Amino acid sequence: MSTVASSARPVSGIGWRDVALAVAPLVLALIVAAVVLGSAGHNPLEVYWLLLQESFGGVKRIAATVAASTPLILTGLATAVAFRTGVFNVGVEGCVLVGGLAAAFVGFTYVDLPAALLLPLALGAAVVAGTLWMLVPAVLKARLDVDEVVTTLMLNFIAIGLTAWLVNGPLLAPGSANSATPMVVEAARLPRLMPPSTLNAGFLIAMALLVLYWLWGRGTALGLETRLAGLNPRFAIASGINVPMLIVKMMLLSGAIGGLAGGIQALGTVNRFVVGFSPGYGFTGIAVALLGRGSAIGILLAALLFGALATSGATIQLFSDVPIEIVNILQGTVMIFAVARFGWLLKNRRSGK
Repeated sequence: MSTVASSARPVSGIGWRDVALAVAPLVLALIVAAVVLGSAGHNPLEVYWLLLQESFGGVKRIAATVAASTPLILTGLATAVAFRTGVFNVGVEGCVLVGGLAAAFVGFTYVDLPAALLLPLALGAAVVAGTLWMLVPAVLKARLDVDEVVTTLMLNFIAIGLTAWLVNGPLLAPGSANSATPMVVEAARLPRLMPPSTLNAGFLIAMALLVLYWLWGRGTALGLETRLAGLNPRFAIASGINVPMLIVKMMLLSGAIGGLAGGIQALGTVNRFVVGFSPGYGFTGIAVALLGRGSAIGILLAALLFGALATSGATIQLFSDVPIEIVNILQGTVMIFAVARFGWLLKNRRSGK
């Protein structure tokens, strides 16, 4: 009975204790960064106020922050979907890359198609590419219990090398010297929501998926099955749940969302695929999922946090003598504390506490 109760308890929702655990890494990171800032001769409160102003001090800045948060919402969601079944997928970065390249390829190849067909086709190609990229590690995990951290991590390096070779080879734009594909045609581009900012309809797609994820986790049998499989696989199997097949489904879904993140980035922001296309969206998505404790609202807030740090860090040097490395320290410290908290939770979960 105690096993059933402990397994079912987190499914009901997030309590104040969960909120405190989600906020704790940020608070600790702010304290550590404040010590670093004070040691360097800066006033931490002034720096934090400047970061806040540069991130949310006006409509244009809010739009920039939300735009920077969009791929992180999706990569955080992709990570959280896999983690619900107890699978730690660190290969979302690879899915972003192959998904982005697939979307860009469709966008600059099938130029005669109308926007009503071309845009969905390009996004669909991104989803398919990300899904297929997760197929091998999903099967290896489900059938042979091969460590998914190793396989998905190695696939990231393969994705980086493969996409770089394609962009510098057969898909290189004619006359281009910067390792980029041709630009996608206008019909394949996601509509801008607040021009001239880069905020586009991809944000609406990300928010729609977050709502579906919330509904799926709270009100569907599959959502409950994934949670039970993640908390207690033996109990899930004893209850008649096909855990190996569930792992395959969720890893493929994780790959699909990661691929979609790359497609949205290619069709809504970059309008092509270039080497260095992703500055680590997949890896930051891990921190987003952990910091948000896998909840829809938590993922949204964590993504906005990292999006705010990304946008404010790029402009803070224009208005102060604070080096950009301070922002990087803050981002890294949040990640460290988020992962440390996750490790503590995982230890308690395994010990049955």
